[in-house]
Amino acid sequence: MGANFNLKTLTVAIAALSIASVASAAGLDRSGQDITAFLQDGLYAEAVYTYIDADVTGYDSANSLPNDNSYQQGKKIDDIAESYDFFRYGVKADINDTFSVGVLYDEPFGAAADYRGDNNFVAQGDINASTVALTGGAASDFNDARLQAGTLGAQARAAGAAAQGFAQQAATATTPQAAAAFGAQAAASAAEARSLGEQATFFGTAAAIAGAEASTAGEETNVEVRSESITAILGMKFGKNKNFQIYGGPVAQRIEADVELRGTAYGPATGYTTHISPEQDYGYLAGISYSKPEIALKAALTYRSEIDHSAQLSETYPIVGILENNPAAANQNGTIDITTPKSVNFDFQTGINPTTLATLRMRYVPWSDFEITPPLYNEVSKRRTMDDKGLALVSYDDDQYLVELGLAKRLSPALAVSGNIGWDSGAGDPTTSLGPIDGYYSVGLGAKYNVTPEWAVSAGGKYLWFGDAEGQIPTKKIVSNFEDNDGYIVGVKLSYQAKQNFN
Repeated sequence: MGANFNLKTLTVAIAALSIASVASAAGLDRSGQDITAFLQDGLYAEAVYTYIDADVTGYDSANSLPNDNSYQQGKKIDDIAESYDFFRYGVKADINDTFSVGVLYDEPFGAAADYRGDNNFVAQGDINASTVALTGGAASDFNDARLQAGTLGAQARAAGAAAQGFAQQAATATTPQAAAAFGAQAAASAAEARSLGEQATFFGTAAAIAGAEASTAGEETNVEVRSESITAILGMKFGKNKNFQIYGGPVAQRIEADVELRGTAYGPATGYTTHISPEQDYGYLAGISYSKPEIALKAALTYRSEIDHSAQLSETYPIVGILENNPAAANQNGTIDITTPKSVNFDFQTGINPTTLATLRMRYVPWSDFEITPPLYNEVSKRRTMDDKGLALVSYDDDQYLVELGLAKRLSPALAVSGNIGWDSGAGDPTTSLGPIDGYYSVGLGAKYNVTPEWAVSAGGKYLWFGDAEGQIPTKKIVSNFEDNDGYIVGVKLSYQAKQNFN
């Protein structure tokens, strides 16, 4: 005869685990899009508050040359991670012994970062010092950079004109020897024109960047991304003992974002600002689960679709106004298309003995398919990429994989404790400078106390060891390095659960 652990005796232990298994760190992942509230038995409701605080420090790059992507350790960057909190709510009820309904609310994606202090992510007020850094000392100050750009540009045009003249003489030469000589002179003058033009561009770009930075002097690089999601779920149990369940339903998702790029770290993009207005759109959720109550076994596989958003945005790009000598050209309003990623979650639990529960949680998110590409930012970037694609403001190289293992122990009829360990792969290294973390390892603890047989309070926490990461801007220039960072998550949950009897 097989073991029978009686699900009722393990209910306290099951709930103790969920509060210690909150939040993710790859890409913009935050809540982990948990649906376990819907998988609870009977009538169930919960309200969860989660607080995240991380210590993310590093160094900027001493190499400010816009056309050199190599990293050299520079100035200290103090903690850039803003504390972040979010709520999660869920309610679920059985209509009968076959059908169940539920509504879930969470805040699935987000980011909060703020650079402060004396580093390349804060716009400085000394335009001459910035010019020296951007030219590697080749220009003594802002005016010198502009002068050299103008002088070299004139010399480049003169060399280009000379190349055309020699080419014409080569075309009209009366002997092969003369044609060859003029042709060689034309090639040499053309090469000289290209070299002088590149040098003029170098100094002109440095002066333009320094001027754009000066227009936002004292301001800091800052990013904030927020999202909300409401999911309605209908489930249907089937099988001889109603052990299987299929479930699914619509998802309404709302996103908004603000990004401010400041300092010489961002090169020509310094001073760039975008506000993405709140926008709501829709997707869906679908899944299948299996349960064996006599050993407290539950397994669920859940898929969430991509959601396509088309939001209003405003952009400000100071260097555009400087290069075009038209301040109005630096501002643009329009729309942006953003697709939040699909995901797959797998949740598993089983009783080990009458008072102990083991769990496994796995999650996959293809962050390599995600990007934020504001139109003005992208259009300007094409001047560097020399193609029709341009660059995205935010993108990731790798996909996210998350694994968590947990144990929960019922100490008394009203009290249970739990613990878990976890690993998050991150979304690639180097990664965006707006969130320079490459995954984490974690350990968590939680506890639940039943105030009454139906009402319970849970609390938990998780400590995170973040993976080291280099911060890069879209041009692939490494602009920062972050090592040996950590953080913690704490959460509190109030829950209600009651048995429903349809016999």
